[in-house]
Amino acid sequence: PIPRTLALTAYGDLEVSTIDELPPGRLPVRTTWVEPDERPDAYSFLRERLDAGEQAFVICPLVDESEVLDVRSAEEEFERLRAGPLAAYRLDLLHGRMSGRQKDEVMGRFGSGETQVLVSTSVVEVGIDVPNATTIVIEGAERFGLSQLHQFRGRVGRSDRQGYCLLFSSDKDPSPEAQNRLRAMERTTDGFELAEVDLEMRGEGEAWGMAQSGGNAMLRVARVTDRDLLTEARAMARRILERDPLLQKPEHRGVAANAKPFLEAATEAN
Repeated sequence: PIPRTLALTAYGDLEVSTIDELPPGRLPVRTTWVEPDERPDAYSFLRERLDAGEQAFVICPLVDESEVLDVRSAEEEFERLRAGPLAAYRLDLLHGRMSGRQKDEVMGRFGSGETQVLVSTSVVEVGIDVPNATTIVIEGAERFGLSQLHQFRGRVGRSDRQGYCLLFSSDKDPSPEAQNRLRAMERTTDGFELAEVDLEMRGEGEAWGMAQSGGNAMLRVARVTDRDLLTEARAMARRILERDPLLQKPEHRGVAANAKPFLEAATEAN
């Protein structure tokens, strides 16, 4: 989830159902941050997967080439792959500028197996289920947030076959924050752990406002994975409010003083 959603859950504003296991028969996706000099080996591996009858995604941050950013675009990468490393395979292109009908046709070909490799922008982030797709290559991976990267990875490994996620950076020396994201993706497929990393890196946003991320010096909570502690804290808060809704009793004056900044922030946000 985005940091704000995660924080609202922690504060008790949203209920949560925990799904912490893969469906039966599925394997965790193996994720690798590919160094620039390892790119040829990565595409050799991709060809092996395609030769085994599997399919793949190639994700790019942009639709077309940018004169400002040194980032591979979907259209540029489609042409490069079709003429080069993947010339022997059936490729298709998908991006947000296409009409709904065009997108459906492209996805229909990929879903039926007519297309072996789908080169796309982030439009494949959610809602696409092609069990035969086992490998996803993410170009410019440092430009995506953890939530997006995790969603992309979820497009593969949707059967009993091993899934693979290859992260390519367009920057030879990504920022420390980007490196932390890519290492986190390599380290774990646990959505809870990734959400924790995202929350710590981006901040929780505004509990009463609209910002979905960003630091907030007023709000400090236990780790979201400390579910028992958070549940106990929420229950205690409810008991206090049931007995003293306005926090006027002497024993609750400290709570009232600490709650005042939050109440003022809520008033301003609304």
